[in-house]
Amino acid sequence: MKDLLLITPPFTQLNTPYPATAYIKGFLNTKNISSYQMDLGIDVILELFSKGGLQKVFNKEIDLPNASENTQRIYTLREEYLKTIDQVIPFLQGKSPTLARQICSMNFLPEASRFNQLDDMEFAFGNMGLQDKAKHLVTLYLEDISDYIVENIDADFGFSRYAERLGKSANSFDELYSKLSDEETFIDDFTLTILREKLESVQPKLVCFSIPFPGNLYSAFRSAQFIKKNFPHIKIAMGGGFPNTELREIKDQRVFEFFDFITLDDGELPLELLCENICYSEQNEEPQYKRTFLLENQKVVYKNNSKRHDYKQSDIGTPDYTDLKLDQYISVIEIANPMHSLWSDGRWNKLTMAHGCYWGKCTFCDISLDYIKIYEPISAKILVDRMEELIKTTGETGFHFVDEAAPPALMREVALEILRRNLVVTWWTNIRFEKSFTRDLCYLLKLSGCVAVSGGLEVASDRLLKLIDKGISVEQVAKVTRNFTEAGIMIHAYLMYGYPTQTVQETIDSMEMVRQLFEMGILQSGFWHQFAMTAHSPVGLNPEEFGVTPIKQEILFANNDIDFTDKTGINHDKFSTGLKKSLFNYMHGINFDLPLQEWFDFKIPRTTIHPDYIHDSLLEEEDFKIKGNSKVVFLTKNVIAENRVKNKKKYSGTYTLLTFHLKTNIIKVEMEQDKAEWLMNILEEHSIDNQKKPTVQQLKNQFEENFEDFELFWFSKPMQQLKENGVILSL
Repeated sequence: MKDLLLITPPFTQLNTPYPATAYIKGFLNTKNISSYQMDLGIDVILELFSKGGLQKVFNKEIDLPNASENTQRIYTLREEYLKTIDQVIPFLQGKSPTLARQICSMNFLPEASRFNQLDDMEFAFGNMGLQDKAKHLVTLYLEDISDYIVENIDADFGFSRYAERLGKSANSFDELYSKLSDEETFIDDFTLTILREKLESVQPKLVCFSIPFPGNLYSAFRSAQFIKKNFPHIKIAMGGGFPNTELREIKDQRVFEFFDFITLDDGELPLELLCENICYSEQNEEPQYKRTFLLENQKVVYKNNSKRHDYKQSDIGTPDYTDLKLDQYISVIEIANPMHSLWSDGRWNKLTMAHGCYWGKCTFCDISLDYIKIYEPISAKILVDRMEELIKTTGETGFHFVDEAAPPALMREVALEILRRNLVVTWWTNIRFEKSFTRDLCYLLKLSGCVAVSGGLEVASDRLLKLIDKGISVEQVAKVTRNFTEAGIMIHAYLMYGYPTQTVQETIDSMEMVRQLFEMGILQSGFWHQFAMTAHSPVGLNPEEFGVTPIKQEILFANNDIDFTDKTGINHDKFSTGLKKSLFNYMHGINFDLPLQEWFDFKIPRTTIHPDYIHDSLLEEEDFKIKGNSKVVFLTKNVIAENRVKNKKKYSGTYTLLTFHLKTNIIKVEMEQDKAEWLMNILEEHSIDNQKKPTVQQLKNQFEENFEDFELFWFSKPMQQLKENGVILSL
């Protein structure tokens, strides 16, 4: 028996649990509140994609003679699907890697329409290993089954969403309410059977649904309806990303036929108070609430009567993945996009470096909401403590920092802390393309285990970047992506088209900028998104300032995406196919020389961007002035010093040969003996183990106690060699 049951409803990700319930459970542990968590989505997927589940799929009556050719083929091959399904799911769970050879033989899996795209298999996966090819083939196999389910049994099914259209800015609750009045669906049967078993074993007093996306909404409501009907004594709460953004103006009383409470923003204190009210409070006490909707006297009311403050990020505990079936998530590879494989292939421990966004200005972003507006970083020591704790409890050394934008200074400190503790971890995160990401910082991040970053280039146009208030320029993005690429860190760019007042010329020029970034090899992955106006962004709050007119609706249920008309009158939808097709080619390093017109079946203007714009942006030499406040990091103290004698006509005397054994190469430099000795003392004194990092000015002062002209020494050829090879970093 537990006080709380925390549920992520179907469906989010197949490869890793969505972290919200793990965050909440970690916090509840600090308050000695008992809880159990489950990812109902992965439970349903594993039940559905099993021999027993597929037998139920194929037992459903269908009109075979009038069905599509694809349905007829899959149904005819049903015995092959039943034979292979219990083999390939363990393979995707990493439990039977030897099956990859058989899968790649192309005579093991039944193949339907999804396999028609295999003409490009060698092109897309030529540089990828056998395991990745096999994962891709099994992913196509599962998608074929999914197509069969959608066409014949449950049109709302999707691997990472269910009945998503019902939740996407549904200003009215009518359609969702009507759907909930219908009979339970085929997928509902799986969901509710698993839910009943868990409710009977856990016996919670409060069930909390974390709903991150519109694609989780229907299943959450259906599950809540089931609990109300069969376990009426249990209270039910809803929180998470969807209500935080979409349900802030909720008025429809019918929602509370399903849920007792809806909490907004950070969930720790609101849930703690709900737990106190339900589990521990005396009847005569007035209940205390934090940012909570409930029904009172048949009216929806918003309660925020608690005077207690939200918890600091340092006090919310380490995420706890206990109860989740970490070894049963499945890794899939849908498309040959290197960044996409990070999202869908392999399991990651999720952490956050900072609450909110340190920039908090982008005009398309929900910066008026607390989850972005309230910025609070966590210390590097606490973060790495949490990483070590998660490694112990999960056995996983991969981390995805899910920040809106990770702060560069904190990334630096986390990297140094990882190196100090000699941890071997792999991590990636989201960033802004800040000029702070110098070559040295990127190299340090790589050494600490950073393998990829994603950041918003948005519209690659300096005018529109200013209008977005992004705080970056295309030239700056080019330099930052170059620095990350040279350090060996993969870059993914979020790209945007259709921003208010964006002209056709700016769309084409933005596309040309992206082409050049890929051609220069300083961008490895990207995705074009069409601009959407949200209710809580500066554009949504002040549309007239951005030349758009919102199409207003009465809000009784959800409110986030807002339909609008743009004064330009341009139909941005028509650019979607050309932008995405060109990007697919650029990501694979081909067709850079094709005119941009080739990607579109309608007339577009010529680009006004010079063909060498990005190339020329990277030519600017690094500033060699002494920056006295720069922190200096010495990454190795393993150096062999040999005093030698040089006998030459022009010069004779003693010198020191310093040999640095780095992981992948050997660096040898020659110095005057006394300066070599000074440097070795500095390396020892200020090694990576030392938390205090000297500034360049402090080193200059120390140097000039014994020698003259620090600048000459600091920029000498031997010192440049050490800096270029990462022995000495200036941060």
